[in-house]
Amino acid sequence: MLIRSINAFLISIAFVCIASAQNAYSPITGSERVRWLAGQNFGPAGVLEDVGIAAESTRVNSPREYGTHWTGFEKRFGMITANYGVTTTMEAGLGSLWGEDPRYARSEGRPFINRLGRVVKLTFLAHNRAGNTVPAYARLLAIPGASFAANAWMPDSQATLSDAALRTGLSFLGRMGANAYREFRPRH
Repeated sequence: MLIRSINAFLISIAFVCIASAQNAYSPITGSERVRWLAGQNFGPAGVLEDVGIAAESTRVNSPREYGTHWTGFEKRFGMITANYGVTTTMEAGLGSLWGEDPRYARSEGRPFINRLGRVVKLTFLAHNRAGNTVPAYARLLAIPGASFAANAWMPDSQATLSDAALRTGLSFLGRMGANAYREFRPRH
């Protein structure tokens, strides 16, 4: 009976240690940052999102200069992909300078409202090398920076300051949506 109790105690300690190790923050490495960047831009979810946005933009003919045909869809897809590529490259590059982690990590096992709050919070915050939550300066610079820089290659009808401000807001909403997907998607 004593041996069984000791074994149960040791197994309990092992499970606590494993759970703690799984919850411990591990800073992003250079190769993980490159994988994050590639996944964001070339992964199935990112490409599917770009295709969906380009399709809807083609349906409503926005920007109007591109028309509602396949060539217009291709131009929109290229523009959307380029804009997102600039944004994520800026975020990854700037974030590497001061150790911000652009990845989103789920918080399973918490109440729904806490998880939802985390989705919103980590739209504007990130973890630093020590695992502390800090303002996501790289993201806060990259999203508006890329949105305003995009005026250089956007068609005239969407190359205004108000359009760039709208793209900035929509990009933050898009990041929040991506966080929500990562937080609440079913586990495979």
